[in-house]
Amino acid sequence: MTDDGRPWTPIGQNDAVTWPELAGLFRRQNVAAVEGHLVWLAAHGVTVLRLMLEYCQTENRYLERPVGRFQPNMVQFWDDLFGLCEKHGLRLLLTPYDTFWMWRRWGHHPYNQLQGGPCARRTQWLRCPATRQAIKSRLSFAAERWGGSGALFGWDLWNEIHPLHAGRSTAHFAEFIDDVGRHLQAEELRFHGRSHLQTVSVFGPTLAEHPELAEVIFRHPQLDFATTHFYDKATIDRPRNTVAPARRTAELVREALAHLSPARPFFDTEHGPIAAFRRRTLPEPFDDEYFRHMQWAHLAAGGAGGGLRWPYRHPHQLTPGMRAAQRSLADFCQLINWPRFRRRNLDTQVQLSTPAFAAFACGDERQAVVWLLRQDRRDRQRLVLKTAKPLPVQLMVPGLAAGAYHITLWDTQAGRPLGQLTAAVSAGELCLALPPVVADIALAIVRA
Repeated sequence: MTDDGRPWTPIGQNDAVTWPELAGLFRRQNVAAVEGHLVWLAAHGVTVLRLMLEYCQTENRYLERPVGRFQPNMVQFWDDLFGLCEKHGLRLLLTPYDTFWMWRRWGHHPYNQLQGGPCARRTQWLRCPATRQAIKSRLSFAAERWGGSGALFGWDLWNEIHPLHAGRSTAHFAEFIDDVGRHLQAEELRFHGRSHLQTVSVFGPTLAEHPELAEVIFRHPQLDFATTHFYDKATIDRPRNTVAPARRTAELVREALAHLSPARPFFDTEHGPIAAFRRRTLPEPFDDEYFRHMQWAHLAAGGAGGGLRWPYRHPHQLTPGMRAAQRSLADFCQLINWPRFRRRNLDTQVQLSTPAFAAFACGDERQAVVWLLRQDRRDRQRLVLKTAKPLPVQLMVPGLAAGAYHITLWDTQAGRPLGQLTAAVSAGELCLALPPVVADIALAIVRA
């Protein structure tokens, strides 16, 4: 919910201060182009961008250099970006450090003791007292300068927290989150009289390697929502078709929701074809469908929004087809009363008349979201076959209260409704006979 009580869904992607679409803000080289881009994003249903306060792949995008001296060009970049996002209704999810490149280029980073910084080893980032103070000081600076902006959505306190950041141990994670999170919250309250939502992200496979992390990521009392990064070697990292990544996305959402209380939202804040990108950029039609399928699987399985893609393309930005997919998702979201939707995952409970489709679904007693994806026919490009014979589908959705329901059928690719059905629920089950479906279809089911 926004401050004025309107439903708000996170639809967007990861971006960075050096990437093509925002690079013009640095030193105000082309502010007009960046503003035009943000206008275009808002017109395509984008509501949020996730960024790191610095980007350490190069030597001239550090926020501090040396520690405690905030670089004027970077501060101006953020001042301008916040102003433009306020103007055009976009919000920012901020994380204070680019931990990936900070780790890989640690010898150059201003926090390294060899560069005059506080930390002797990168394996002590989360345990070194002097580094902890530097982290708090950075967050205090950011909270004072930008914490009063309506464009700030929330804070990812530490990007992809990992045992390597704390002496190869997870034992200190809870204390780190409690200490840093409370500090940031207190600073926002001191400066602005309110605080923003907090989370901590984790590289998805790290959860499998260190299952004890779930207690921190999903249930730490200081955090307001949960986020993980969806990567999977067999399906998402190097996709061989556009169906398996969607199915894996739904599984990951389902696993995350199983850890959470119903009141704590969850969404993926980074995903994409990371392994494929190291060799080549995926063909645009394939990548567009891979993107669209993953975002609908994420939403229908019960995640908030469609997840936030890391571009993994040359140039490093999303395609027009991906933006059209975001517009479609945003328009569909208008059909659901989100403040009253206490959804739970229904993927394994929905019943279909044919195995040709996979079902992705979530719902409560009054509403449900269902997405059906064809999985039996593919073309030579490994896309879902668009010339396949349309198949009728009978569908059963459990858990709805008795009464009448309106069902909107949604064309996810064209971004428009295909029609409406009405149906009655008895014995807790909604049974529908859908018109023949070629590739996929989404359903918004609401109490009449």
